[in-house]
Amino acid sequence: MLELLLCATFTILPDYLYRRYRQGKRFGHEITLYSVWFELRFGIVACLMLTVSLITMIFYFHPSTTSATLFYRTVPIVSEVTGRVAEVHVDVSADVKRGDVLFRLDSAKQEAALLTAKRKIAEIDAAMLAAQADVMKAEGQLQEAKSSLQQAQDELDTKTELQKRNPGIVPQRDIEKLGVAVAGRQGTLDAATSSRQSAMTRLDALLPAEKASAEAALAEAQVDLDKTFIRAGVDGRVEQFGLRPGDIVNPMIRSAGVLIPEGAGRRALMAGFGQIEAQIMKVGMVAEATCISKPWTIIPMVVTSVQDYIAAGQFRGGEQLIEAQQVARPGTILVFMEPIYKGGLEGVTPGSSCVTNAYTSNHDVIDAKETGTLKRVALHAVDATGIVHAMLLRIQALVLPIRTLVLSGH
Repeated sequence: MLELLLCATFTILPDYLYRRYRQGKRFGHEITLYSVWFELRFGIVACLMLTVSLITMIFYFHPSTTSATLFYRTVPIVSEVTGRVAEVHVDVSADVKRGDVLFRLDSAKQEAALLTAKRKIAEIDAAMLAAQADVMKAEGQLQEAKSSLQQAQDELDTKTELQKRNPGIVPQRDIEKLGVAVAGRQGTLDAATSSRQSAMTRLDALLPAEKASAEAALAEAQVDLDKTFIRAGVDGRVEQFGLRPGDIVNPMIRSAGVLIPEGAGRRALMAGFGQIEAQIMKVGMVAEATCISKPWTIIPMVVTSVQDYIAAGQFRGGEQLIEAQQVARPGTILVFMEPIYKGGLEGVTPGSSCVTNAYTSNHDVIDAKETGTLKRVALHAVDATGIVHAMLLRIQALVLPIRTLVLSGH
């Protein structure tokens, strides 16, 4: 309507003034309801053509969309194990800090495994004490075997020396018996040495390895026990947390609730503009928004990112070929906007629907020395028409509560 009135000022009004003061035709006499088309046909046609051109230029260079929302990501509250809920530590809606326990699963099995692992470590510690005693015993046996061998060897050496000095003084049979005794006691010494080495290996290698395995099992049991305590991963707020003791929680089928991170949906506004605006939407464009949850307020914003892909064109590879006609509706260009001023989104509820305008600025091109006069005039006209869209946005912000509360029929 504003565009039509503006264009009529430059087309229909001059045509009427010419008919009235140049040709002397008046409304109700020469110009009537039946002859108005014939008399003002040039102005009406020019008005329609100019209006269509103006609206096209405004909506192309200063795009607008009602598909704008403060999207936010939620964190599902999911346990790592399946189990029955034993305790719930938060209410249906509550603020939580990172690390706070939200609920606890029944942990009888995990506690039993933890106790078994502790008992196993205590058992290995006792075995290490016994192994130390075995080592001391083996060392005593080794020393005894060394002494016996030394005694037998000394006796053999003595009688052998006597036999050499005075043959026949010592029976040959005794010397042979002493040789056999030395060989036997050498075997006893080797056995005692092996026994001591075995005891040392058990004390220094086997039992420490068993203890390390037991400690690893204890740590694993402790981790399994800790998994029964489900904690908040981030600071935020738990909403609609209807979990109660006795419920079964399964990480593959059912989550326990939803955690909304602190500050979610309060940083950027995501808006979907038509695909025809792909060449217009640029990072740094000034924009404005008005949201249903904060009526009668215009929020100055700036475009911080333009997604270079349209979500409607994505697909997952499978056993069927892609059919283009299956895309029911064309996708949009996703644009991220942030408030220009700090705290610009305060009071806007995350998830709120908004109306957004973006404005093209050709200031740098106009100031460039190589830009021609006609192009500067045209670009000035393009930038100036943004005020029309700004007025429309303010009118929308003004009537939005009335349309929502009165004219919606709810």
